[in-house]
Amino acid sequence: MSRFQFPDAPGDLIGAHISTKGGLHTVFGRAAEINASALALFAKNSNQWKGKELTDADVTLFQELRTVRPIVTHASYLINLATTNAEFHRKSIAAMIDELDRAERLGAHGVVLHPGAHMGAGIDAGLEQIARSLDQIHAALPNHKVVTLLETAAGQGSCLGCSFEELGRIIELVDDKQRIGVCVDTCHIFAAGYEIRTRDGYERTIDELEKHVGIENVGVFHINDSKKPLGSRVDRHQHIGDGEIGLDAFRFLLNDERFRGIPKLLETPKPVEHESDRKNLTLLRSLVN
Repeated sequence: MSRFQFPDAPGDLIGAHISTKGGLHTVFGRAAEINASALALFAKNSNQWKGKELTDADVTLFQELRTVRPIVTHASYLINLATTNAEFHRKSIAAMIDELDRAERLGAHGVVLHPGAHMGAGIDAGLEQIARSLDQIHAALPNHKVVTLLETAAGQGSCLGCSFEELGRIIELVDDKQRIGVCVDTCHIFAAGYEIRTRDGYERTIDELEKHVGIENVGVFHINDSKKPLGSRVDRHQHIGDGEIGLDAFRFLLNDERFRGIPKLLETPKPVEHESDRKNLTLLRSLVN
């Protein structure tokens, strides 16, 4: 069982990554529109190093309007803890400290982070640098409870974390393992070569997850179908059931008792706000026994 479970939280903990247009507090109105019982959000602009100041008034309003308990934030796409560029690395450290601090103040349980890309330095060097970077970040925030959830990667370029073994090695190398977990993205693991469409394939994949990462370290799932085929190493999300994964994999996951109480969040395309999320969430809930 995962140490990140929310056994007493209301609802099925199925939700989506939700827009914060108009302010962070607006996510709860949008969550109600799609009947989400868990959610993810960006606590700052995802494509900038520094975000708008998060004031005490912002935090108070967010907490006053909060209707959803399990919340994760997603770190800026710019952050790369494995980079070989010293200035870029310094900025990444500072940005991740800020992300974790924002999440702590908002009462989120985790910050989802893309592990990073080694930029030619090699897998071993990249994994070691990520771990040492996380140690540095943790040292800067000694009293924070919020955890970093390392997201599975699709395997493009020199990106790290496309295998459960790589994620497990980062956890192994980090000093304070209680502050680290993983985010499993169904599209990404499928693109990385994990077969989840059949019962046997799904069980083998979860066995690999247990072996290298540990079920107890799974903090959240991103639930996405894939536009690209198995092992493509291309990250292209698709609506549930409309991609190469199909419905069975999601049925297996949603009914897996080992992951009961773990948030499962959509990151599927949103051509029209709410409409796509409602359709995908309704379909997902129809798969729950």
